[in-house]
Amino acid sequence: MDTESTYSEYSHYSGHSKRSQRQGSRDRHKSPRSKDGSRSEKSVTIQAPPAEPLLGNDSSRTEETQDDNWGETTTAITGTSERSISQEDIARIGKDLEDTVGVDCRRYLVFTVAAVLGLLVFLTPIAFILLPQILWRNELQACGTACEGLFISVAFKLLILLIGTWALFFRPPRADLPRLFVFRILVLVLIFLLVFSYWLFYGVRILDSKDLDYQGIVQFAVSLVDSLLFVHYLAIVVLELRQLQPMFTVKVVRSTDGESRYYSLGHISIQRAAVVILENYYRDFAVYNPALITASKARATKHMAGLKVYNVDGPDNNAAGQSQALIAAAAHRRDSSHNELYYEEADHERRVRKRQARLVVAVEEAFTHIKRLQAEEQQKAPGEVMDPREAAQAIFPSMARTLQKYLRTTRQQPYHTMESILQHLAFCITNNMTPKAFLERYLSPGPTLQYNRDHWLSKHWTLVSEEAVTKGLRDGVVFVLKCLDFGLVVNVKKIPFIKLSEEFVDPKSHKFALRLQSETSV
Repeated sequence: MDTESTYSEYSHYSGHSKRSQRQGSRDRHKSPRSKDGSRSEKSVTIQAPPAEPLLGNDSSRTEETQDDNWGETTTAITGTSERSISQEDIARIGKDLEDTVGVDCRRYLVFTVAAVLGLLVFLTPIAFILLPQILWRNELQACGTACEGLFISVAFKLLILLIGTWALFFRPPRADLPRLFVFRILVLVLIFLLVFSYWLFYGVRILDSKDLDYQGIVQFAVSLVDSLLFVHYLAIVVLELRQLQPMFTVKVVRSTDGESRYYSLGHISIQRAAVVILENYYRDFAVYNPALITASKARATKHMAGLKVYNVDGPDNNAAGQSQALIAAAAHRRDSSHNELYYEEADHERRVRKRQARLVVAVEEAFTHIKRLQAEEQQKAPGEVMDPREAAQAIFPSMARTLQKYLRTTRQQPYHTMESILQHLAFCITNNMTPKAFLERYLSPGPTLQYNRDHWLSKHWTLVSEEAVTKGLRDGVVFVLKCLDFGLVVNVKKIPFIKLSEEFVDPKSHKFALRLQSETSV
C-alpha cells in the first residue's frame, strides 16, 4: 500500500509538471503571432453558470488531481497534492485578470446607467401627479370620477411596464461583448429623449404657470406611460423579433480536426453571431481532444521520417550517388507508407473494439452484482441499507482496470477522473439506469458541456474580423473565433431567394376509359 501511494504521488507530480512545461512552450510558441496588427481582434468571453453537484454532499467534493494509473491504484489513497506553474502561466493569468477587471467595470457601468434611467422612467409619471398636490394643492380643481379612474389606469400600466422591462432588459448577460449593442443603446437614448421632452414640457407649461386643471395633469402623465409602453413594444421588435427570421447560413469549421456544423441566423451583428455560434459549439461539437491530433501527427511523422546514408567507402566517394540513393529510398518508403498507415489504423480499430467488448462485459457483471446486493439489502434492517455512493465504491474496482485501458486506447483518459466516474456510477445506480446508459458517456466523446469545466480548453475567445464587429451579417463575411489551442472559422452565406410558381392540374386529366373489344381470340 505504501509503495502504491508513493508511486501515485510521483506520477502525479511528474505528469503535472510535464503538462505545465507543454503549456508554457505552447504559449511561447503562440505569442509572436499575437503581434500581428493587420487584423482587428476583439475579445468575447462566455460567462457560463457555475456547475452544480450531482449527488448532494458526496458529489460536491472537489476533484483532486490524481495520477493516470487510477485503474491499478484504486485502493490507494494519496494524502498530498502538488502543483507546478511556470512564469509564462503567471504572466498570462495576470493579463487575463487585467482584461477581466476592465470588462467587469464596463459592464457594471452600463448596468448602472440603465438602472438609473429605468428608475427615472418609473418615477416620472408619479412625480407628475404628486408635484401639483404638494406645491399648490389648495388651488387645484377637484378631481372627479374620471380623474380618479385615470389613477387606476396609470397604476396598472406602470405595473405592466415594470414587468415587461424586467423581462426584456434585466436578464443575466450571456457573454461579455467587445462592443456595445447598438440597438439597445438606441432604445435607451430614445427613452431618455422622451422623458427629457416630457419633463421640459411639464416644467414650462405646468410648473411655471401652476396649472389648476388637475385632470389635465393626470391625463398628461397617462400619455407619458402610453408612450413608454409603445417604446417597449418597439424594443421587443428591434431586439428580439427582428433576428428570429433566418436570413443567413453559417458554416463553422474547427481548425484542428475539421469538424464542422451549419447554423441559420437572422439579422444580427457579427459579435452577437459569434456568441450564438459559441453557445451552439459547446452543445453540438465533440469535446476537443489534443491527444487525438498528437497521435495522428506522430503517425505521419513516423512514416515520413528522413533516411540517413552512411558512406562505407570513404570520404572521397561521389556525393551525387549518395543523393540519388537517398532520393530513391525516400520515394520507395513514401510509396509504401500508406500501406503501413492503413494497417496501423486497422490494428488500432481492432484494439478499440476489443477493449470495448471487455468493458461492456465487465460493466454488465458489475451491474449484475449491484442487483444481487440490492436483493440482499432488502432482507436487512432499514438502518443497514447501503447508499448509492457506497455501492458505486464497492463495484468500481471490478471494472476500473478495464475502463482505464479502454480510455487510454481511445485517448479519453484526461477527461475522466476516478472521482467523476464514481459520481456518474452513483448517479446511474440512484436512477436505476442500465449498463448501456452508464457506458454511453465513455463509448463515444460527447459535447463539451458534458465534461468538467477544467477540460474545456476554451473559456476565453478572441474574435478576429476584418469588418467592424457591430456591423450586421452579410453574404461572404468570414471571421475567426480563436482560443488557446484552436480556432473556429466561420463563413457566412445568404439564404437564396426562393421563387415558387403554381401549376394547376385538371382533375379530369387523370381519368381514362377502358374499352373492351367484343371479339376475343380463343
